[in-house]
Amino acid sequence: MRAAVEWLSRRGARQGLALLQEIGSEHDFQKVDVTDRKKTQEWVDSVVQKYGRADVLINNAGILRDGLFVKVKDGELVKQMSEEAFDLVISVNLKGVFNCAQAVAPQMISQGGGVILNASSVVGLDGNYGQSNYVATKAGVIGMTKVWARELGRNNIRVNAVAPGMILTDMLLSMPKEQLEMFSKKPALKRLGAPEDVANLYAFLASDDASYISGEVIRVDGGIVIGT
Repeated sequence: MRAAVEWLSRRGARQGLALLQEIGSEHDFQKVDVTDRKKTQEWVDSVVQKYGRADVLINNAGILRDGLFVKVKDGELVKQMSEEAFDLVISVNLKGVFNCAQAVAPQMISQGGGVILNASSVVGLDGNYGQSNYVATKAGVIGMTKVWARELGRNNIRVNAVAPGMILTDMLLSMPKEQLEMFSKKPALKRLGAPEDVANLYAFLASDDASYISGEVIRVDGGIVIGT
């Protein structure tokens, strides 16, 4: 499992460096293990040292390790989600969000404000078959978003969560074509979402146009209802 995470991490690093070359050297790209609290703090400190402040944090790191909670056949347990799969998803999707937000919050307080945006999911609201670990993290992210909005609002820090549905990211595109076609029929809009659909919401929530929005969980799912 760790090997797969490392592969995704390296792939993400290559994409990040390629984007940096495209948008220019005044920007910055760093590869950070969000499960490591110390390294996360060092990353935030380096950003502040270079730019003088940290205005927006988007907690978007996430992985999947799907599996049934338990599978019983003829009265016998034949399979269940492994403890390793549960712990790994929790460490990235939930603890990683905690680490990054806690690392940046003191800086945002000292500078007079900021925005924290957390990636949840529609399954964090509705649940989903075979995703006990992933759903637990995304529901947990919603809970932390509500707490931080209450605790940090007095410091002019807005905290919101975005709950995407089925978006055409690398994670979804790795699925068979037939499955994607089936998924595309589930939303009321009868199509899968584009990454831009989510990015546009992040951009809005990070802007002054959303200056009175905090503690919210906003779905970007084309009108889907899980299980239909």
